[in-house]
Amino acid sequence: MEQIWDRIQVVWANPALSFAFMQSCVEAYGLADRLAVLVSPNQGAMIAPLCRSKTSSRLELIGQNQIFEASDFLYGANEDISGLARAVVALGLPLRLTRLPADSATIPALENAYRGRGLVVKRPASGCPWIDLDETWKQPDQHLNSGRRSDLRRARRNAEKIGVVSFDICTPKPAELEGLLEEVYAVESAGWKAREGSAMAADHRMGSFYRSFAEAACRKQTLRLAFMRIDGKAVAAQLAVQANDAYWLLKIGYSEEFKRCSPGILLVLETIRHAADAGLRFYEFLGTEEEWIKLWKPHLRSCVRLQTYPFNFHGLRALTHDAFIALRADLRRLSSKIRRNQ
Repeated sequence: MEQIWDRIQVVWANPALSFAFMQSCVEAYGLADRLAVLVSPNQGAMIAPLCRSKTSSRLELIGQNQIFEASDFLYGANEDISGLARAVVALGLPLRLTRLPADSATIPALENAYRGRGLVVKRPASGCPWIDLDETWKQPDQHLNSGRRSDLRRARRNAEKIGVVSFDICTPKPAELEGLLEEVYAVESAGWKAREGSAMAADHRMGSFYRSFAEAACRKQTLRLAFMRIDGKAVAAQLAVQANDAYWLLKIGYSEEFKRCSPGILLVLETIRHAADAGLRFYEFLGTEEEWIKLWKPHLRSCVRLQTYPFNFHGLRALTHDAFIALRADLRRLSSKIRRNQ
């Protein structure tokens, strides 16, 4: 299966579409007995990497409801995926695809395949921010306004008052990986993510997933671990992948003890510079467009949420459930509005 996966020249080479990403997700989240992966081999190959959801008989993309990255079916730029879409529809189960690129060929293929066989509902979803790199990004601070540049210079001075500031963007060897990953996990746990229970060290399954994926990326020499250090101590860290002409930022964390130094932003500054210096074409933030990402005025890759309801018992049950959830949310909003106006 991995050989088939690796030979597909996907349109958007997001690491979330890689075999290693999905295999790590299956292992960490116990999805093995819920897989519904469809493979349509031809001169290349097309794959619908699906699994059953935990609480219902819906189908979803592997990893989307565990790691929450945008994802898609796998297919080449010139592939006709209508046959794969018809095979998915023939399974007779509703789909819940929470973040598909809005220009994905999967969307019209499923819409056509469901004609006369089910209902397709499409809504906007959180987009994916990215930077189109060129020579000017070798000085990334020049893309910020004067106020932000002044803020970052002040943050750097604050850090230098504490100790010697250094940045390290490394391609670890397998023997080095465990110790460096421990530093990444420790830094991420030294901030708000630990309090919310969303840090990799606090969430056992998420921690296992990223460790497994990092090991696979390390073997392929695509893993990048980046650190900002003060007197040798890591105060900000990134877990990223460098592949397919892009730097893919998967995880970032910083120690709140050094908040006045803005270590997370300073590290992003250096990794953008690194990506531009390396001749990469894109810096992909992944995730969603958070406030700190907006500093860089990124492009936004539009995404949609696609839900399907086949004309059968499973589709009717899913549609009834979703309609009830939507009605309950509307009633809560109405009740809240009434209370505010009293």
